[in-house]
Amino acid sequence: MENYSVVIFILAIMIGLSAIADKIRLPYPVLLISVGIAIGFIPTLPNIELDPEVIFLIFLPPLLYDAAFNISFKEFRTHLNTIGTLAISLVFLTASGIAVTARYLIPGMTWPLSFVLGAILSATDAVAAISITKGLGLSHKTSTILEGESLVNDASALVAYRFAVAAVTGTAFVLWRASLQFVILMAGGFVVGLAMGKILAFIIARVQRNPVVTISFMLLMPFVTYRVAEELHVSGVIAVVLLGLTTARFSNKVLPEPLKKQSRSIWEIIIFLLNGLIFILIGLQFPYVARNINKSQILPFIGYAFVITITALVLRMARVFLQQINLQKAFQNQKRRISEHALLDFKNSLIISWSGMRGIVSLAIAIGLPATLQDGSPFPERIPIIFISIVVVLFTLIGQGLTLPGLVKLLKRKSLAPDTTNQRA
Repeated sequence: MENYSVVIFILAIMIGLSAIADKIRLPYPVLLISVGIAIGFIPTLPNIELDPEVIFLIFLPPLLYDAAFNISFKEFRTHLNTIGTLAISLVFLTASGIAVTARYLIPGMTWPLSFVLGAILSATDAVAAISITKGLGLSHKTSTILEGESLVNDASALVAYRFAVAAVTGTAFVLWRASLQFVILMAGGFVVGLAMGKILAFIIARVQRNPVVTISFMLLMPFVTYRVAEELHVSGVIAVVLLGLTTARFSNKVLPEPLKKQSRSIWEIIIFLLNGLIFILIGLQFPYVARNINKSQILPFIGYAFVITITALVLRMARVFLQQINLQKAFQNQKRRISEHALLDFKNSLIISWSGMRGIVSLAIAIGLPATLQDGSPFPERIPIIFISIVVVLFTLIGQGLTLPGLVKLLKRKSLAPDTTNQRA
C-alpha cells in the first residue's frame, strides 16, 4: 500500500508542477526531472524500482501510438529519406561512436560492454522530443522529422542492444545473421501493425454507434498490438507505429466528429499523465542508482557521461548536415525522387541536431540489463553502465531541453531580421 501512496503523491506533484512550468515558461520535462531527483534524495522515501517490461508494455505503446496517430502520413512519406537515415544509420553510427569513446575512456570497459552502452544511448526519445519541442513553433517539416525519427529508431536501438548483450554473454556476432534478423524484425512489425490496423478498422466500422466501446477498442489496441508483435518476436515498436498511422487514416473517414473530439480529449489526459510520470520517474532513478556507486567514482562517471553526451551530439550534427548536403545533391541531379519540400536548410538542420534528447527507452534498456550471465556470474560493469546511461539522459534532457527554446527563438529572430547588406551597398 505504501508504494501506491508514493505513486499518488508523485502524480499530484507532477500535475501541480506542470501548471507551474507553464507560468514560469520552463519546459515541464526539465522541471519534473529536477524535482524527481530532489524527491529521490529524501531518506524516508522507499526506492521505486522500475520494471523495464512494465515501461515497454504500459508506457511505450500508448505514447508511440498517439505520436504516430497525430503525425501527417503525407509529410512522413515526404521526409522518409531523412527519417530513415536518422532512425537507422545514425543509430548504428552513434552506438559505434559511443562504444569507441567508452572503450578508450572508461577503465574496465571491454568492446562488448562498450557496445552495450552505445546501444543503450543510440536512439533519441519520442516522448522527450515531442514534449520539449511542443509550443516552440517549429516548422511542420522539423516536427515531422523529429517525431518520425523518434518513432522508428527505438526498433534499431533494441536490435543493436540485443546483439551487444549477446556478445557480452559469449554469443558469437555474425554480421549477415544480425542484418537478416533486423530486416525480419522490421518487416514483421510492419506486417503485424498493418494487420492489427485492419482488424481495428473492421471492429470500429461495426461498433462506432457506441462511443464508449469504440474508444475502449482504440485505447486497448496499442497494448494488444505491441504484445502480439513481441510474442511473434518482431518489432512491437514498428507494429504500434504502423497501427497509429493506419488508424489515423481510416478514422478520418469513418468516425463522426463528436466521437473524434471525445476520443482526443481522453487521449490527451492519458498522454499528459504518462508523460509527466515518465519524466519524474527518470529523475527518481538517479539517486537510487547513485547510492550503489562508490562515492569516489561518482564524479569520474559524470565526467565520462558528459564526454559521451558531447560525442553523441557531434555525431548527430555531422550526420544531419551531411544529410542536408546529400539531399541537395540528389535534388539537383534528380537521381532519386527528392522533392524540393524534402530539402533541409541550416535552420532545420541545427534544430534537428540539437533536439536529439535521450529518454525513457534508454532508461528502460539500461535498467533491463541482466543481473547475471548464463553461467550465473554477475553481469560485468552493470551498475556503472546504468549510472552513466542515466546521467547522459539527464544531460540531454536538462542541457539540450533548457537551451533548445533559446536556440529556436534566436534562429527565428535571424530569419525575420531584414537583410541590410544591399541597403549599405
